[in-house]
Amino acid sequence: MVAAGRGAVNLTRRKRLQSGVFIVALRMRWYIWIVYGLLRLLGLLPLRTLQALGAGFGWLIGRSDNPMRRKAEHTLSRINTDFGEEKRHFLHAALGEAGKSFLEIAKIWTGDPARTLALVHEVRGGELFDAALASGRGLIVAAPHLGCWELLNYWLCSRTKIAIAYRPPRQPELEPLLVRARGGLAAEQVRAEGSAGVRTLFKRLAAGGVVGILPDQEPKQGEGEFAPFFGRPALTMVLLSRLAQRTGATVLFAFAERLPHGAGYVLHFLPAPDGIADADLPTAVAALNRGVENCIRLAPAQYQWHYKRYSAQPPAKEVAD
Repeated sequence: MVAAGRGAVNLTRRKRLQSGVFIVALRMRWYIWIVYGLLRLLGLLPLRTLQALGAGFGWLIGRSDNPMRRKAEHTLSRINTDFGEEKRHFLHAALGEAGKSFLEIAKIWTGDPARTLALVHEVRGGELFDAALASGRGLIVAAPHLGCWELLNYWLCSRTKIAIAYRPPRQPELEPLLVRARGGLAAEQVRAEGSAGVRTLFKRLAAGGVVGILPDQEPKQGEGEFAPFFGRPALTMVLLSRLAQRTGATVLFAFAERLPHGAGYVLHFLPAPDGIADADLPTAVAALNRGVENCIRLAPAQYQWHYKRYSAQPPAKEVAD
C-alpha cells in the first residue's frame, strides 16, 4: 500500500510537471516552434553524425573572425594554465567540442529517454552520489558548463526527483523553448533569481531533496564575489555556498564527458573542495571555483571557454591587493 501510494504521488507529480510544460509550450512563438521542429529532425540522426557535423561547425568558427572565437580567445588569454597544449591548437580543439555540444543537444532533448540514458557507458564516483542520497541531508549537484550537462540532467532525473535551477536566457522568447525541451526530464525547473526561486531551492534541500545548479554562471554585479579561477579573479556566484551553509546539504560536482567518435559519455562525480560551505564567502566561492577547475582538468577541451568568466572586473584596489 505504501509503495502504491508513492507511485500515485510520483505519477501525479509527473502529470503536474508535464501540464506545466504544456502551458509553457502554448507561449512559444511560431518561429521558436520551427526551431524546436528542426531540433526534433536533427535528433533522428545518429550521435556520431551529429557530433561530426558539430565538429565541422566548430572548425569553421575556429578559422574565421566571429564573437564566439573572440570570447574564447579572451578567456584563454587570461587563465594561468596551458593544459599541456599550445594555446592556438587548444582553442581549435575547444571550439570543435563546443560545436559538438550545440548539435548533440538535439539527441538529448528530443530522443527516447531509454535510448538517451543508454548513451551513458560508465559512471565514475557514483558511490558518492548514492551515499549523498542515502544520507537524507539534501544534495546539491554542481554541474559546470562542461561536456554534455543536459545528459547529466537526464541521468539525475532517472535516479531521483530533482529541482534544476536555471537562469532565464537574455532573449525571453527562448525560455519557453528551454522549458519545453527539458520537459521530458520531469524535473522541477526553478528560476534562479528572485526571492521566490531561492526559497524554493532552500525548501527542497531542507526536505532532503536534490538541486542541480550551474556553478560557473556569472552572477549580476553585486550578487557575487570575486575569487580565483585558474589564477585570475572571476565574479562567482554565492548562491550555491549559501544553500550549502544554511541547509547542511552535501555538494558534489558532476559532468558528462564526451567520448570520441560518438561512442557515448562517461559521467563523473567529484567531492566538493573543503570550505565550499564556509561562512566566510570569499573562502566559500574560492572553493567553488576550485571544484569547477577540478572538473575541467579531466576534460579541458570540453569546457565552454566562449562563456565569458572574466567579463566583470574587480575594483582596482582589489586587483592591486
